[in-house]
Amino acid sequence: MASDRFLQYIQYEKRYSAYTVVSYRNDLEQFFSFLQLEYNISDYKEVDFRHIRSWLASLMEHGISARAVNRKISTLKSYFKFLIREGEIIVNPMVKIIAPKISKRLPSYVDKDKMEVLLDKIDFGNDFEGIRNRLIVEMFYTTGMRLSELVNLNVSDIYLIKKTIKVLGKRNKERIIPLGNSILSQLELFLKYRAEIIKTVDNNSYLFITNKGRKVYQKLVYRIINHYLGMITTLEKKSPHVLRHTFATHMLNNGADLNAIKELLGHSNLSATQIYTHNTIEKLKKVYQQSHPKA
Repeated sequence: MASDRFLQYIQYEKRYSAYTVVSYRNDLEQFFSFLQLEYNISDYKEVDFRHIRSWLASLMEHGISARAVNRKISTLKSYFKFLIREGEIIVNPMVKIIAPKISKRLPSYVDKDKMEVLLDKIDFGNDFEGIRNRLIVEMFYTTGMRLSELVNLNVSDIYLIKKTIKVLGKRNKERIIPLGNSILSQLELFLKYRAEIIKTVDNNSYLFITNKGRKVYQKLVYRIINHYLGMITTLEKKSPHVLRHTFATHMLNNGADLNAIKELLGHSNLSATQIYTHNTIEKLKKVYQQSHPKA
């Protein structure tokens, strides 16, 4: 099946994440189910742009957002591009497909003073879990790393003398992020507690572990962040990604170069980082409207 070959291609050659591969598979299954039901088509060679437009229109009629539709368009673009590369088809039916416009959503972030309250005033506790949880919060805020990157950190990725941490990002791309003195002292304390946990179980190389010595999982880390952000903010989203946004926004507001932020976040191109400039512009607008007599 061409779909199976395509999914193997993006998984093993393009090195897309397991989550992305599942999303692409679901999109293709939905698309071909629609074609079978509406047009009795099961062969990709019979698909033209009108069938694709019909499917996209059906999605939007059922309330699927423009952002979600665009992601499905991206799946089909990759799929039909693959078929052309393999010599399976000659004409790409995606050429005449126009993606719906998406209204820009500014990334949510936590105000600087609220982050100071969280890290300086909130009591996380002095036991293993308390020290671990505080370190997890501070690690997200001071490095801007992704949730998947944090849970896969190894102890060997920490360079205390060099004051850096090695992060394995998307498509196995490594980057080095500097660490400040505050988080380094938290790391040293945590490693002492971690060593006591590891003594009682089989050796585990992952940096962040449970109190039973196992690797932390994403849902646990999400709950930790959601709990502590809930103490200081009324933001609708209280996720690790909000702390990633907070890291980038605070860096930019304090004069960091956009290219430097791009490297720290592990973005492949600058356009992904530029969204944070909108938050800065909105902040300037507020200051202007509150302060200028002619605003």
